[in-house]
Amino acid sequence: MNDHIAFSDSAAMQPLPARLRPQTVDEIVGQQHLLGPGKILRRIIEQDAVSSMIFWGPPGVGKTTLANVIANHTKASFINFSAVTSGIKEIRAVMQKADDNRSTGEKTIVFVDEIHRFNKAQQDAFLPFVEKGSIILIGATTENPSFEVNGALLSRCKVFVLKALSEEDILLLLQRAVTSPLGFGDQHVQIEENVLRMIAVFANGDARTALSTLEMAVLNGEAENGSVNVTAETVEQCTSRKSLLYDKTGEEHYNLISALHKSMRNSDPDAAVYWLARMLEAGEDPLYIARRVTRFASEDVGLADPRALELAIAAFQACHLIGMPECSVHLTQAVVYLSLAPKSNALYLAYESAKKDALKQLAEPVPLNIRNGVTKLMREEGYGQGYQYAHNTEDKLTDMQCLPDSLLGKSYYRPTTQGLEYKFKDRMEQIRQWKESHKK
Repeated sequence: MNDHIAFSDSAAMQPLPARLRPQTVDEIVGQQHLLGPGKILRRIIEQDAVSSMIFWGPPGVGKTTLANVIANHTKASFINFSAVTSGIKEIRAVMQKADDNRSTGEKTIVFVDEIHRFNKAQQDAFLPFVEKGSIILIGATTENPSFEVNGALLSRCKVFVLKALSEEDILLLLQRAVTSPLGFGDQHVQIEENVLRMIAVFANGDARTALSTLEMAVLNGEAENGSVNVTAETVEQCTSRKSLLYDKTGEEHYNLISALHKSMRNSDPDAAVYWLARMLEAGEDPLYIARRVTRFASEDVGLADPRALELAIAAFQACHLIGMPECSVHLTQAVVYLSLAPKSNALYLAYESAKKDALKQLAEPVPLNIRNGVTKLMREEGYGQGYQYAHNTEDKLTDMQCLPDSLLGKSYYRPTTQGLEYKFKDRMEQIRQWKESHKK
């Protein structure tokens, strides 16, 4: 009896997410695309056929939980590694023990949380042991493993993508926490479903955030007649500022700037302003956004609206001068303007096309007629011979060749008819016709 009381006291000291951590596949909420009846990961776990794998997904969706469930089911030694505290020496010591276990027929599963935090040398230390089957590696990461895990190691692991939990998944989890003896089942917590749903919305697919928020709300609830009443006001106080999922060096950083760029390209100012706000309110450097907006002004608008670049540069300067939060309105002005501006990627395509030729022909000499003959020797070598000064002609045009012979007739800039670019298109056509008519 005393042992039971001691266990209960110890368990009560754990945070709610730890107390409610599932122990079996059936207790896991969400990830039905992997864990539903007959699905691949469920079969692997139930058949104890685990091979090296990586769980990739946002925080709080069950990556560590899945590892623990595998530990409960598998007939293997299970080692939990921290990418933050483990060095190469520790890795090699454990790998050697796993190698010894293998000689006696015992399998070893090594779970590495936050595997993206391991550097290349640390990841390489696992590779030979994965290759020869001494260990089964299970890594968990919030970052895209294509970028963060060594290619050789990644090729030997099956990647399972875990999804953010739905609002209904989170709601089910919260209801379980309120009624379960491992949660608040013995405390008679009174909380309406709409209040639980407030927490589910706030959690944004993160089970750990949802349970931690519920725990905070219960601790701050009104105790009365042996029960705890949790109101909407209590939850609002515990969630006064939403903590946005954002890592300025991680994948979400690139996902959001991509969303902003593509919303502007799609001429959707509402979406563009939303993604701008997501980034700024999560703490993104406004100058980073301003630089990307400036790039967009030439890459996606260009000469369809030459003022776009001017406005983008002005927004950048405003961000530099006054910073956040005041410069948010300047970025909004630039983002809305660029969203509504006519679109042309002709300048981007022109450079990319020219770049390919430039890289292939870096040794191509500059034609003598457009070289600058600044010395007597250079002039004697033909520098500047045949040069035609356009300002000396009535039309300010000449038929002089400026491209190398191998690229003669090549066209890079192909203006569209969008916005003001049609004027540049007309002008280029006039120049082309003039040169055709004045060919010698």
